[in-house]
Amino acid sequence: MTRADAIARARDDFKSGAFLAELDRRVAYQTESQNPSRGPELRAYLEQEMQPAFAALDFTSRIVESPSGKSPFLFAEHLESGSAPTVLIYGHGDVVDGMEGEWRDGRDPWRTTVAGNRLYGRGTADNKGQHSINMAALRAVRDARGGKLGFNAKFIVEMGEEIGSPDLGKVCDLNRDALKADLFMASDGPRLSADRPTLFLGCRGGIRIHLDVNLRDGGHHSGNWGGVLANPATILVNAISTLVDGHGRLQLDALKPPRLTNQIRSYLADVQVVPTEDEPALAENWGEEGLSAAERLYAWNTLEVLAMSSGNIEKPANAIPGHANAVLQLRFVVGTEVGGLIEAIRAHLVQKGFPMVEVRAAQSFAASRTDFDSPWIKWAADSVKETTGKLPAVLPNFGGSLPNDVFSEILGLPTIWVPHSYPGCSQHAPNEHILLPLTEEALTVMAGLFWDLGELPKPLT
Repeated sequence: MTRADAIARARDDFKSGAFLAELDRRVAYQTESQNPSRGPELRAYLEQEMQPAFAALDFTSRIVESPSGKSPFLFAEHLESGSAPTVLIYGHGDVVDGMEGEWRDGRDPWRTTVAGNRLYGRGTADNKGQHSINMAALRAVRDARGGKLGFNAKFIVEMGEEIGSPDLGKVCDLNRDALKADLFMASDGPRLSADRPTLFLGCRGGIRIHLDVNLRDGGHHSGNWGGVLANPATILVNAISTLVDGHGRLQLDALKPPRLTNQIRSYLADVQVVPTEDEPALAENWGEEGLSAAERLYAWNTLEVLAMSSGNIEKPANAIPGHANAVLQLRFVVGTEVGGLIEAIRAHLVQKGFPMVEVRAAQSFAASRTDFDSPWIKWAADSVKETTGKLPAVLPNFGGSLPNDVFSEILGLPTIWVPHSYPGCSQHAPNEHILLPLTEEALTVMAGLFWDLGELPKPLT
């Protein structure tokens, strides 16, 4: 059998409807990790769906309990040779709230529905569809090689990603030997665009910054007190403007990343950020000057105002409010110094005349990415190009957040993500879906990658 045979088997799995039937069965598990009552469903997905599926691939598997007891994990492995490469693959079986009753045309989020070139259902894009593609590609390669993969494979399935992966780092740290590998390769998040295969090497980090102005209890009549009482809302919006201006440009050096290197610019030189008709148009004159849209999105830091509150917007009173609050988020790339960030913001606001603004941080996650010199990057890009005939976009990092640092920092692995979704997939919202043509292509991409991994006589170094 050949590489072409493995790819053909992956494509046949899609065309026959077998893959879509498998995904429909997995979507039916209502694995909402943010819903405390769904604990039995989270466990059932691993025990009733994942374990039999891995057994059929000749993997051994076991349930690993989380230290906090919030959600279990599944470890699965298939070992063939001590000299062959070992890949660690990750996926998560939990999903966000199903949002029943909010889907277009009355669709049931817990069943897959085909409409045109789209397959709707909760988890189709995030992440049941994506790890199901990878498992189906493993099956195609195994069948093409007569029951062998040609490499060693380990798989971890998490059931708490949508609540921030609270135990993933600890579980991986406690199981370093069991998860030892040469390469981490997984799928989550969207491609750059539906028609361009994409590899990303890590993720931006994030930190939520709470700004609070508490001047007094209750409101005071704006006619009787206007002009002699400080307004916390006015103070807050002006304080924010000293951090990020009206064009989304960072004003404080402590919020900025290191200067872009020529190496990063070269990776992003041919990357175009072009929204589809279902997505918002890019804003003109927004973001850091002198950078392309791709550089702003994948290689720079951004400070966004997520929420603001003062008074009652639904029933505004003719009164000066006593309080104002805002939640901001800094998305940051590798190399940004965030250890003293809150103190730097606090000192900056004092210097600008806003000592009354209280500053605190919450919900932070790290930035991480694979070293650009890793030989695995070229290997993966060459494999994808051979399968599709398309030069994949290689992004330094994903714009959003994933627990990449667990695998790159705690386990010390080169990390390559191969996403099978696209930006307009409506993940985390009603009408989540995957594109059928993209799914078929993704199955062939992964079959090619896994076949090529089995052709390596030893791990790349």
